[in-house]
Amino acid sequence: MIRLPAATVSLIVLMLANLAPSQAAAQEAFQVQLDRDGETIGDMRPVFLKFESRPLPAISPEEVGRRYLRLFETSKAPDVRVDAFNRLANIRARSGRNVGYRDDQEAGLYREALDSYQAILDQGRYAGRLDELLYQMAKAHALVGEPDAATERLEQLVGLYPKSSYATEARFRIAEADFAAGRYTQAASGYRAVIASGGDASGQALATKARYMLGWSQFKQGPATWADAARTFASVLDETLPDAASLNAVPTSSVDTLDDTLRILAVMAQRKEGLASLDAWLGETEPRPWTGLVYDRLADLYATEGQPDKSVAVNEAFVRRYPGQPFVADFRAQTVAVWTDAGQPTAVRHAKASFVAAYRGRDAYQGLPARHQSRWRDYARTLADTAYAKGSAEQGANRVTAFDRAADYYEALANRATEPGPVWRLAGDARLQAGEDDAAIRAFRTAGYEVPGYAEAADAAWAAVAVLRRNAPDGPGPSSAEAQPDPAAGENRLAALSSEVTRFSGAYPQDGRLPAVQADLANRWLALGDRAQALAWAGRVLDHRELKAGQRYDAWLVTARVQQADGEWSMAERAWQNALAVLDEQRRARGQDAGLDHGQRPALVAQLATVIYQQGRAAAGRGDVDEAVRHFRRIQAASPGSETAVRGEFDAANTLLRARRWPEAIDSLEAFRRAYPEHDLSGQIPEKLVYAYSESGQPVRAADELVAQANRASAPWPMRLRAAELYHNAGAVQERDALYRAYLDTAPVPDSAEAFVQTQTFRHRLATSAGNDEAARRTWQASLVSAELGSPWHSEDTLAWSADAALVMGVRAAERFEGIALKAPLAEALDRKQAALEAARERFMQADQLGGDRHHSEVLFRRAELYRQLAADLMASEVPDTLSEMEAAQYQMLLEEQAYPFEEKAIDLHAQNHQGLRADAYDPWIERSLAALAKLNPGRYQRGLRWMTWSGEGQPGA
Repeated sequence: MIRLPAATVSLIVLMLANLAPSQAAAQEAFQVQLDRDGETIGDMRPVFLKFESRPLPAISPEEVGRRYLRLFETSKAPDVRVDAFNRLANIRARSGRNVGYRDDQEAGLYREALDSYQAILDQGRYAGRLDELLYQMAKAHALVGEPDAATERLEQLVGLYPKSSYATEARFRIAEADFAAGRYTQAASGYRAVIASGGDASGQALATKARYMLGWSQFKQGPATWADAARTFASVLDETLPDAASLNAVPTSSVDTLDDTLRILAVMAQRKEGLASLDAWLGETEPRPWTGLVYDRLADLYATEGQPDKSVAVNEAFVRRYPGQPFVADFRAQTVAVWTDAGQPTAVRHAKASFVAAYRGRDAYQGLPARHQSRWRDYARTLADTAYAKGSAEQGANRVTAFDRAADYYEALANRATEPGPVWRLAGDARLQAGEDDAAIRAFRTAGYEVPGYAEAADAAWAAVAVLRRNAPDGPGPSSAEAQPDPAAGENRLAALSSEVTRFSGAYPQDGRLPAVQADLANRWLALGDRAQALAWAGRVLDHRELKAGQRYDAWLVTARVQQADGEWSMAERAWQNALAVLDEQRRARGQDAGLDHGQRPALVAQLATVIYQQGRAAAGRGDVDEAVRHFRRIQAASPGSETAVRGEFDAANTLLRARRWPEAIDSLEAFRRAYPEHDLSGQIPEKLVYAYSESGQPVRAADELVAQANRASAPWPMRLRAAELYHNAGAVQERDALYRAYLDTAPVPDSAEAFVQTQTFRHRLATSAGNDEAARRTWQASLVSAELGSPWHSEDTLAWSADAALVMGVRAAERFEGIALKAPLAEALDRKQAALEAARERFMQADQLGGDRHHSEVLFRRAELYRQLAADLMASEVPDTLSEMEAAQYQMLLEEQAYPFEEKAIDLHAQNHQGLRADAYDPWIERSLAALAKLNPGRYQRGLRWMTWSGEGQPGA
């Protein structure tokens, strides 16, 4: 909340003269100050009359008081009693003592005085002023707890003496009584009358109070009069805070009134339409000095009631409408505080960003007070750090955006920070992370060369070197900044790096990082083909005071790189060996960690291994297998256990493999796998061994290798099925079938015609190779038929295999059918017979469905024979021995009736086979059907004819 400064309270103390006995006591005028009485009648003390005091006698105040009290109690004249009581009260007031009577007697005495007051009024005559008497009576009534009577006397006073000096206060007291009684309309009228009265200083003070209470009276009448109340309260603020200076000089006595006025304006606006109501009530384009205080109170009210969004809306509305007001920065900061208290980190961040953006300009920032400048720096640093952290956690475009925002904040803050060096360095790092290398370099240079006393200036300046070094080309190819080679651009970037290193060496000549970057520049220039620059930078390396040896090493190193770049592998090998010799010599002379040996030898050994490897590749390219293998294998001696040595062993085996030198290749591959079982290249060995075994006529070993490889693979079946095919081709049926069975046990679901044919092939082969295992053969035959029937894919082979299997299973079922004799109990035997018939018939139908013409005539014949056999078995079934001769004859007739339809069915099926003759189809099964028909229906089919196959070949017109 924006708080008004407390004003200094000045106290005016009225010092009364000592009432001790004195003959020289002078006469003294005494008058009650009405504006110093209480705010309500109940707070007042009825010290009523204006009088001239006489010299006090030389007696004690207690004695004087006793005598006046006696006069008051004994006199019968009302005017005397009133005068005596008034003098007694004034003596008590002047002396500051409880003379005459005790405090607990006061109310009773005033009650007696009221009788005298009333008597005077009833007589209609009074030596003093009657308005004053009415005023005193009102006070007396108020003191004795008769507020209605007090109000009545005040109304009499106003009615009879509207111009009286007591009239303004009387009107105020009447309005107060109406307000306390809830008569807010009457109270408002009374307060308006007080305001209109004006008058002296005491009247003006009452008018100020009346204006404040008028606002409350209007508020109490309800929302319909709140607009009037708002205007009244605004006038109170206008009177109390007429200009900006008054905001800093508010009297202590007015602080509570102002606080309540601001609060009730905010409450009314909040209960109505918020900002809209406040705008309507204030109704001005230019703000008053106190306008910001009202907005602040409304914003605070919303915040305390848990409505941060509305609180912020009030703050933002003030900022938007009155951008030039001094409170604007406070409102912006208050928005941050509201969102912070509401636990809204995103909104807090946006509010801080708005604050920083508003005062980012130099003049705007300079116009802020010191506390807001400090807040601006704090916000800017927080926003920068937050954006930097966000960029570190993001990817892609979001990362770039976050780092770019962080850099903006760091750069804005750097010129206002007390220690700008670290901030400039952070700005450079953020620009670098955002991919803005040029801006990053400028920030690093500022921190490194332009900030006096920055302890880490050398590191900041080195960061600029590092950025340029990263972007400089390593060779004639494209750098990370361009897609296509651009020699001129690459040379320019390398020149920029050289210039930056020169500047760095001038500012920090003893920096230990210089030799490395100078050596790097020598190599980069060499890579671009500029030998002069390379040698110049190499010379600078040698000139560095901390590098006192190694000239031979550098010379061999440059030579080795040049020769290696030119593809002179054998010469490059000698150069690297000489460089290593220099290192080893220094190590022996100066210790393991001395000189150039620190971290250098492994890199040189790696380069040596590389050039030997390249000699092997070159020999292999020429077709010189033995030379290539020799080079590949001697890498191990030069760089034991290195990746290049491992690659050399692998390439030696590959070279033998490509040369089709199978035994040597196989030995080399197996040796590599034994030596490097965990190396990535070992994963390629099994496939190469499979190839070598297959090409060298060892399919079983190839298959074994695939199985071993599959056992370690996450998806083993493709390799196992390849192995199964190799076993099949090699005639290793047992190994093949084991893989088939294991695969089919996984219940594979074919997803293509090829996959389906493959699984059916496995089942067919398993059924074929079952040997004496009849149960296994039946299982695979059934699986073959079931899969074929349930698949949307088929081939000629799978249909033929499945049809054959179904026919075989049908024949087997028919044999079971024929073996079931119809004996008593006939019903049970007949059920088994019927079930066997259905099983055989279903298999024959499957064979016919799958085989088409292949098995059609045989299926018809076998189906017909099933029914013929059933009819014959029925006729030959056992007659129960419990039947009489007649019953037995009747039983036989019933059997004939039951058998007849089956015989007819058999004739019909055989006849269908006979119809095949019309299509010139004749085979042994049709012939057998004709023979069966001759027995079943001799009248039609038993003829002395000989059926012959006719061919039209060679006949005229055929």
